[in-house]
Amino acid sequence: MHLEPLDPYRWQIPKTGEMRVPGIIYTDAAGINALHQDGSLQQVANVATLPGIVTAAMAMPDIHLGYGFPIGGVAAFDWKTGVISPGGVGYDINCGVRLATTALTKNEIISHLAPLADALFQAVPSGVGSTGPVRLRSADLKKVLKQGSTWAVAQGFGRDSDITHTEENGCLDQADPDLVSPRALDRGKNQLGTLGSGNHFLEIGVVDEIFDTRTAQVFGLFPGQVTVMLHSGSRGLGHQVCDDHLAAMKKSVAKSGLHLPDRQLACAMIQSHQGQQYLGAMACAANYAWTNRQIMLHRVRQVFMETLSISPRSLHMHLLYDVCHNIAKKETHTVAGKKQVVCVVRKGATRALGPGISGIPEKFQKVGQPILTPGDMGRASYVLCGTDTAMAQTFGSTCHGAGRLLSRKAAKKRGKGRSIRDELAKKGILVRFTGRSTLSEEMPEAYKNVSDVVRIVHGAGISRMVARLLPLAVVKG
Repeated sequence: MHLEPLDPYRWQIPKTGEMRVPGIIYTDAAGINALHQDGSLQQVANVATLPGIVTAAMAMPDIHLGYGFPIGGVAAFDWKTGVISPGGVGYDINCGVRLATTALTKNEIISHLAPLADALFQAVPSGVGSTGPVRLRSADLKKVLKQGSTWAVAQGFGRDSDITHTEENGCLDQADPDLVSPRALDRGKNQLGTLGSGNHFLEIGVVDEIFDTRTAQVFGLFPGQVTVMLHSGSRGLGHQVCDDHLAAMKKSVAKSGLHLPDRQLACAMIQSHQGQQYLGAMACAANYAWTNRQIMLHRVRQVFMETLSISPRSLHMHLLYDVCHNIAKKETHTVAGKKQVVCVVRKGATRALGPGISGIPEKFQKVGQPILTPGDMGRASYVLCGTDTAMAQTFGSTCHGAGRLLSRKAAKKRGKGRSIRDELAKKGILVRFTGRSTLSEEMPEAYKNVSDVVRIVHGAGISRMVARLLPLAVVKG
């Protein structure tokens, strides 16, 4: 595919054929060479053909092949004339990350690291089909889908400040539980408070380096500080919501005569009955995911206090922020010099609102929204912040993590005969896991180096580096 360099960190796929807008890829020369191998560039071009798309189909440096839309993809569609595609959000609706800070230092917990890891593994269920500590009646589950994090805190799972430090305050208000199928409800009734499998994790980390002292102070970060990062989503409920609406849209697209370059881009007009039904159900799954992460954070706080025999005051575990990766949201942005209401789809991409933008907590207004960018089990993760450049170029969006380099099948092949656990242990990283194959699928070599991804978005100006975190102990599914 022909690509034109715009600057050291942006490459353009020119508008050709049925493309309504160009494609813009945020990466460097080395990243472009790798992308020619997996078909994700063609997916960017395919997204650019969808009705109502605005400005460009975009991809972040953690881009890789996804379902319909590439993972790492960002696109905005006119709210009145655009479409919504479940493949643009993905199967794990509101897969996201939250980072909690503590008053503890690495030296204070290092001798307790193994029992902490063991206790977290027991308290936060992981693995395919895992069930959690919360059992819900049908009426209560519908309250979760409607209220999100607010429901969890009202039930004693956390505190009010957790809500204000969660994207959208942990709730999309267009959620309509009546639009969620019985099958999806059944899959979600016993999975609150669980990690799941695949790339989901719970990680005890340490702040290794500060890049922006002023912003780090606002975020409450300091060198040597112990942190906890959670990565999970809407579990089986979200997967089923995506499956249900994809099936319905595939049928309607076939009848409508709309030509799509890929069947996986099945979509509906945002303002259509079908489009609104999907957005209402998607919001329910998003609220479920925020509730899920809220309950897990509450369990983590309990484990730290019980294992270390310390008080809440001594632990001082506060939620820095919770960001979602797979979501579609109604937002207002400046397009061609004018305010325009759009539906911003971020799939494997993170919101990156700049300073002074409404929608982020007051304490972050002068520096921008916190952005949480996890790496793999054996390498760093990063805390970034949003910028004015992101608002101008990417509808306030940036990367979400390292991005896969190897398929799960290829990773398992490469890991055959190796002990990934022992390899990580030699680096000083403890790992607890449910399925042995998960460690091979999630080995560090299966991912791009997140430091390269972060360097690119920092260089492009769509995020600013604040701090680097290193893993001490990881719980995987």
